[in-house]
Amino acid sequence: MQLETGTDLLRARIDGSIGRLVFNDPAKHNVLSLEMQEAIPDVLRTFEGDGAVRVVIIEGAGGRAFVAGANIAEFGERRTAASDRADYDRRSGNNWRAWRDLTKPVIAKIDGYCIGGGLLMALQADIRICSEPSTFAVPAARLGLGYGLGGVRQLMRFVNPAIAAEILFSARRFSSAEALNIGLVNRVIPTGQLEDVVVELAAQIAGNAPLTVAACKAAVRAVADGDGDTSDVDAMVEACFASEDYREGQAAFLAKRDPVFRGV
Repeated sequence: MQLETGTDLLRARIDGSIGRLVFNDPAKHNVLSLEMQEAIPDVLRTFEGDGAVRVVIIEGAGGRAFVAGANIAEFGERRTAASDRADYDRRSGNNWRAWRDLTKPVIAKIDGYCIGGGLLMALQADIRICSEPSTFAVPAARLGLGYGLGGVRQLMRFVNPAIAAEILFSARRFSSAEALNIGLVNRVIPTGQLEDVVVELAAQIAGNAPLTVAACKAAVRAVADGDGDTSDVDAMVEACFASEDYREGQAAFLAKRDPVFRGV
């Protein structure tokens, strides 16, 4: 089922239990325009509110880029004067906050350039799988712009301070092999196999108990963020034990059959 996004630059659909969000400006390597960013929150709210959607895949169209950074052409008008930057940050900030509200697991399917804002977008995913030719970079130091604390914090959830420093100070491109080695991606896959691998993983996740997966996602995020108050996570864990899915999981195990989870 195709979803209306309000812009041709962002496509979205629901394939059974999988929601797919596609950055769709391949002629410009799917650069992250403000129009694209403003369309994302409504799509994520649709995925969140649809009980049939168990997992979300995000990807770039065209086979050459995931997202090749922010749209530099917008910077002169939107990100130079302080008042314009404040407006841009407010409008784009809704996009980044929307990812925090999504409780369902997200897989980033990365095929090609994953640069700047594209890398920050990929880091919103819980799992990142890339093709062998993919490259990664944060070129802020070559553009002279200030790279915000939020972006640095997000990067350092996955790499250590020395690696973050090299990425940010050098602005150099990292290969897929380097990205795997430093922890930016989970797996590197031959290009022709990327779609199948990502869909297979999404199907495996979708077949598991959604309350358990959501609780695990919340716990992983809490640990990564160093949250002291884990009461929300504790409540989600208790809800798993009180669910019909918990009883279904036990019954299926004893009967040696596949469980059928309903998220209740």
